[in-house]
Amino acid sequence: MNLLDRLNEPQLAAVTLPPQHALILAGAGSGKTRVLTTRIAWLISTSQASPPTVLAVTFTNKAAKEMLARLSAMLPINVKGMWIGTFHGLCNRMLRAHYRDAGLPQLFQILDSADQLAAVKRLLKSLNVDDEKYPPRELCWFINAQKEAGLRASAVEAWDEWTKKRVELYAAYEAQCQKEGVVDFAELLLRCYELLERNEPLRRHYQERFRHILVDEFQDTNKLQYQWLKLLAGEGAALFCVGDDDQSIYAFRGADVGNMRDFEREFKVQNMIRLEQNYRSHGNILDAANAIIENNPSRLGKNLWTEAGAGEPIRVHESYSDGDEARFIVEEVKALARDGHARKEIALLYRSNAQSRALEHALFNAGLPYRVYGGLRFFERAEIKHALAYLRLIANANDDTAFARVVNFPTRGIGARSIEQLADAAKTQGSSLHAAIPYVTGAGGAKLAAFATLIVKLREAAHLPLPELVEHVLDLSGLREHYRNEKEGQERLANLDELVNAASGFIAEEGVVGEEGELSLDLASFLAHASLEAGEHQAGEGDDALQLMTVHSAKGLEFNIVFICGLEEGLFPHENSLNENKGLEEERRLMYVAVTRARQRLYLCHAQTRMLHGQVRYNLPSRFIEEIPAGLLKFLTVRANKSGYAVPPAPTFDSAPRPQKSGGLRIGQNVMHAKFGLGVIVNAEGGGNDARVQINFGNAGMKWLALSVAKLEPV
Repeated sequence: MNLLDRLNEPQLAAVTLPPQHALILAGAGSGKTRVLTTRIAWLISTSQASPPTVLAVTFTNKAAKEMLARLSAMLPINVKGMWIGTFHGLCNRMLRAHYRDAGLPQLFQILDSADQLAAVKRLLKSLNVDDEKYPPRELCWFINAQKEAGLRASAVEAWDEWTKKRVELYAAYEAQCQKEGVVDFAELLLRCYELLERNEPLRRHYQERFRHILVDEFQDTNKLQYQWLKLLAGEGAALFCVGDDDQSIYAFRGADVGNMRDFEREFKVQNMIRLEQNYRSHGNILDAANAIIENNPSRLGKNLWTEAGAGEPIRVHESYSDGDEARFIVEEVKALARDGHARKEIALLYRSNAQSRALEHALFNAGLPYRVYGGLRFFERAEIKHALAYLRLIANANDDTAFARVVNFPTRGIGARSIEQLADAAKTQGSSLHAAIPYVTGAGGAKLAAFATLIVKLREAAHLPLPELVEHVLDLSGLREHYRNEKEGQERLANLDELVNAASGFIAEEGVVGEEGELSLDLASFLAHASLEAGEHQAGEGDDALQLMTVHSAKGLEFNIVFICGLEEGLFPHENSLNENKGLEEERRLMYVAVTRARQRLYLCHAQTRMLHGQVRYNLPSRFIEEIPAGLLKFLTVRANKSGYAVPPAPTFDSAPRPQKSGGLRIGQNVMHAKFGLGVIVNAEGGGNDARVQINFGNAGMKWLALSVAKLEPV
């Protein structure tokens, strides 16, 4: 079969471009991998390039292997020697070949993130640096961020004492790594860039060798990666960059979507080709994605289309609460499975990891198998296991597993030697670790005694209602304060907040078990519940199971049916983005990615209320729903407008005064009732004389009231 068969017109134009700089704007599902691999095969098969003159950069090892496999099928040559790999993989290859010029030992080792953290901890300990003031994880993030910006310690500007100290630690870390002959991931790229920059003969060698440089996912490159590419390209190589500025969602990792415009300007790119025909999704899904993303200014611009037809309308579902949202999704998934849809082809996407908890709980109760893609299930996450360990110690101070997990977390200066002495004492006394604390002397014994005192203080709060007890533990244990200092701490803090919500939900479902004033039986029941959910229903590899993941994790994947959950202002788009234009643009690109994961059917789900810190928060639907033309949508519940949730048609009243001059009621509106007092409207149905509203009266609970007898006064 001819290499160029089955290519559409823009794909063919991209593959057969002359050896000049080119920017290929490849929309979601437009066949960019086919274009990249066919371009390489075409260059080689037409003798415009030989395998050693081609360099191809991917963002994952999986993509590199897929490209090599496709090329092996296309070309009658051995492709193993070709330079195809990730930025880090290619830099490692170059540094191995020129280790002396790079100032490295021949067998230098690479530190993964865990190794790097351990190295930083050793450094802080050797320098007697307070690891609470300079948390090791945050220092790792600082060092990596400087390296990814191309800055050595000597080049980092520091205007305050805290930053100056971090720069000093960065310099000390570099010296330690050099002495030990190790490099971290960020160092691979920076060291390789510096090698090429300062060594002109070596730079010229590679510039003359690689005449064709192809780059995948160009929108995800950071500043240093782009500089490295420019060095390699020099004056003679042809840069063939494939990317989609509408799918640039990794700014938090240093990705700079501006590299695409810089490339176009700096290399005077004459060849810009748009791949707009989508081979994944039906037309309504693509039209929705186009409508959302066109609200972002400064796009390079493209419009996805398909020959697959319009397909089904996009379903929009409004729930009263996050729990109701999860229950709706469970029932819908059951119906889809009965209709013959494979569960593994159904994805539940969410903006924040913490959202998975309510979904997992509903799936657990329904007995539906699921997998959390690219992450851990809620009760398996480290921060949740730490919190549960403290709660377990309240219930039973002799729980050695829980004790060992948190005795020095957050760090409180209890080292391995002290733990070893404690374990020996426990063995001698035939007791638990906690009971053996009085038998450990010296500084270690004093610190262990302080930990025992902390457990006593936590236990004193055991009479509190379960959600309040969890809040108390998170604060007094130091877990919240610890995660505030981490790079990814916001996500972990959100998970801890969700644990409070889980406790509230557990009490709401199960009721109060224990009596006030005694060690809470609610706590024991909740811990058992958490253990059961952590241990069951996680599907195995290859099982027909629902796929749960964040939108970030979903990039590059596709499913027949997609549910996007929690589409509310402040959640998606995230509240941190609402005060900055660039942040909102990235959130919109994230929504664009979420929508374009769906092949056949798409659900947009949002809730009027959601638990936050154990309290109910009222939400407006996400602006992203409003940005989709109404003709593409099928509302499964009463439609929301921009000012709130209208009750159409406007209800009328017999004897009760009209609550607003407009004659309408709105979800979230405060009202006064003669019998039940102050409340807030949380749901509504019907209209005219048959209209009813559901009102939350706080201590008086939730009540459905007919408007004709409600006696409501607006507040």
